[in-house]
Order: sequence, then structure tokens, then C-alpha cells
Amino acid sequence: MKLTDLGTLKSVFAEAGASPDKKFGQNFLISERVVASIAENCGAEPEDGILEIGPGAGTLSRELCARYAKVVAVEIDNRMIDVLSITMRDAGNFTVINKDIMKTDITALVREYFAGMRVTVCANLPYYITTPVIMALLESDAGFDNVTVMIQKEVAARLTAKPGTPDYGAITPSVEYRAEVQRLFTVPAGCFYPAPKVDSAVVRMKIRKDPPVNPRDKELMFEIIRASFLMRRKTLSNAVSSVLDISRDTVCGALNDCGLDAAVRGEALSLYDFSRLSDAIKGRI
Repeated sequence: MKLTDLGTLKSVFAEAGASPDKKFGQNFLISERVVASIAENCGAEPEDGILEIGPGAGTLSRELCARYAKVVAVEIDNRMIDVLSITMRDAGNFTVINKDIMKTDITALVREYFAGMRVTVCANLPYYITTPVIMALLESDAGFDNVTVMIQKEVAARLTAKPGTPDYGAITPSVEYRAEVQRLFTVPAGCFYPAPKVDSAVVRMKIRKDPPVNPRDKELMFEIIRASFLMRRKTLSNAVSSVLDISRDTVCGALNDCGLDAAVRGEALSLYDFSRLSDAIKGRI
């Protein structure tokens, strides 16, 4: 079954009584080349398990099942479960779970369905939940090897941005702490049905065994990172003191300890800088 063929895809939808739903951010891949490239470059080996999120009609699912030992997909939309019963009925290594990934214990799911297997995430993520899903995956204790996702191009730019650039934000150092991020390729809007208003990009995040920094208080570091970007027009000292229960004098003193200007803004600091700053603040509170 060639689901990248629009006629075939529409025929399956008609049989299942389903159609794309904007509420779930559903845009279905209709490029055979793109589907094959995502599956091929997700970082998995043939004997590995794949966790897919939002399989939709199963276009990527079928390609993953042909390449890897086991595919477990989490799908929130009941109508797509009916579609998948048609498109994936010949795939013996495919399991679909009708759940909301944001309300799912990801670690428990992986233990239940992938016992003894190395697991990679490979998914075409809906735009409206991209960042929360990425962070939920990276913050879980599921032990993923890689997380490869297709996301909005602008989000991919933020994941791979450098300090001091317009795309650099709170998610950049937060993801860098947990994974090595590589942008693989861009996917034009015309590769989807219905076509979204923006292009997409595929990124692969290789999960780190050891973080590149070792702050004294990891949670404090992440709180400082988030606070620094909540008010981008403010200096870091003003933003952090406004959001957290830390005085501006304490933040400025810690910045001075690190050799950083008191007027610096969050987008100028690297993950290494945030780690040093959180240690300096920790020493002053």
C-alpha cells in the first residue's frame, strides 16, 4: 500500500470515515523520498525498537516496520486508529496505543513494550505540541538512543542555534544539555497533505550519556535558563530577579564572579556560562 500516493491516501480515509483534523495538527507526508530518508537517518539499527508519536495514517510507520524489528506508535486520534487498522494490518511488528503522549508515562511504556531492546524515537510531530513532546522525551528515563523528529523549520533553527543569534532561546541550552543535535534536512510544505503554511525540518538528537556540564544544582540552572528568556528585552539580572526568588544584587554579584557583564542578556550565554552562573548564584543564596 503506497500511502504517499494521494489517491490511495484519500481512498483509505474514505474507507475509514476519516479526514485530516486541524485540532490535532494533522499533515500527512506524501513524499516517498522524504519518508524513506527520515526512516533511514533516524539512527536506529535493524534489530532496534522504534517509538513513533502521532503515526497518523501510517505512512512513516510502514517504512519503519520494513526497516526495524519493532514499532510502537502512540496516537491520540481515535479516527486514525481506524485508519491504521487498514494501512497497518499486514505489519506484524506494529503496535498502536490510543493515548495522548503528554499524559503517558513514557518510561513505563518503553519498559513494557521494548524490554531488552535499544529504542529510538522517530516521528513526524504535530506543530502544536512540538516543544513539550521533545522535552518530555528528553527528560524521561526511558533510555532512548536517538530522538529523530520532523518539526517546524523555525523550531529546528532554535534547537541548533548558537548564543547571540536571534533563534537562540531557552530550549537551545536545555536540549544541548541532554543531546547532541543535528539538523538533517528541510522538508518543503508541498510534501504534505494538506500542505501546512510553513516548511519543516528533520533533526536527530543523539542522547548524551554524560552531560557536557555538571552544575551543582541542575534544577536551579534550568530555572535560570527559563527565567532568562521569559523577558528577552530585559537584562538577565532583571529577568531572573523578576521571575525567581533571587535578588538582583545576588545575580549581579554572581555575574561578576563569572566575569560576565551585569547588563548581559540571556541569549548571550552558552550552556557552559549558565552552568557557571548557576553555581555562582548557588554559592550566594
